[in-house]
Amino acid sequence: MINTKNIVKPPERQAKLQLQDGRMLAWSEWGPVEGLPVLFCTGAGMSGRLGFGASDLPDLGLKLIAIDRPGVGLSDPHPNKTLSSWVDDTQEFIQANHLDNLLCVGFSQGAPFALALAGRNLVKAIAIVSGQDELTHERLKPLLHPDVERMISAVQQDPIKFEQQFAQMATPEGMWQLIIGMSSECDRILYEDVTFRAAYQQALIEGFSQGAHPYARDLVNALSSWSIKLEEITIPVDLWYGALDTSTVHSPDFGATLALRLPNATHIIDPKQGGSLLWTRARDILTKLQSHISIR
Repeated sequence: MINTKNIVKPPERQAKLQLQDGRMLAWSEWGPVEGLPVLFCTGAGMSGRLGFGASDLPDLGLKLIAIDRPGVGLSDPHPNKTLSSWVDDTQEFIQANHLDNLLCVGFSQGAPFALALAGRNLVKAIAIVSGQDELTHERLKPLLHPDVERMISAVQQDPIKFEQQFAQMATPEGMWQLIIGMSSECDRILYEDVTFRAAYQQALIEGFSQGAHPYARDLVNALSSWSIKLEEITIPVDLWYGALDTSTVHSPDFGATLALRLPNATHIIDPKQGGSLLWTRARDILTKLQSHISIR
C-alpha cells in the first residue's frame, strides 16, 4: 500500500512573476532551492499545487516547479492562449529565474505543453507520463473512443463554440468524477485514498477558481492539431505509460505512435501500472530524466 502522506505534500514555496505584458504567472515549488530544476506541466484543469516525488527530490538534488497555466490557478489569463503563447510565457519565466539545464515532465494533458517547450529547445530532456497524444494524427483516429472522436470533430468544426459550450458545463467536481470514471481499479486505489483525493480535488478547485474558460481553452489547444513538429524534437524524451491505464484521453496506443514520431524517444510501458504511475513510480521517472544530463 502506498503511503500517500509521503507522496502528496503541499508546496514548499509559491511565488509570482509579473510578465512583460503585465500578467502575473504563478508557480509552486518543492525540493532544494538550488536543486536542478524540473518543470512540471500538470494535468487537465489543475493548479500547480499537486506535485509528485516530493520525498525523493532532496536526495536526487532536484527542484520541482509547477507553473499554473494562464487563467488556471493563480496565473492571470491570456487573452488568446495557445501552445505557442505558453512557450513564450515559460521562456520569460526561465530567463527571469535564471534557470539552466532545465528538465520537464508533462502529465496527461500537460504532455503537449511539455512537448511545445521541447520543440522550442527550452529544456534539455522531458518525460511524458500517461500523456495525451496528438489525437488528430491519422494513425490514432481508428483507436479513439467515440466520445473523444466527437469532441475532436466539434473542435475542428468550431473551436470557439466548443470552448464556450464546454466552459458552461465544466466544474471541478465534474472533472473529478470524469477522472474517477475513466480510471482503472489500480488507479482508483490511489485516487480515492483520503489524503490523495483531497489534494487532487484542491488542485482542481484552484484550477477552476477563475472559471472554466481557461481549462476549456487548454482542452481546445490539446485536441486540435498541434503546432509542434514532433519529428524535429531531438532532445531525449522518455515516454512512460501504464498498461492498465483505461483513460480515453491519454494516448490510445500507450505512446507507440509518439515513440515512432520522436527521434530520440525511450518508450516504457509498465505492465502492472495504470495512469497514476506519475506518483507510484515518481523516483524512477525523475532518476531516468536526470540521467540525460551531466552536471560538472
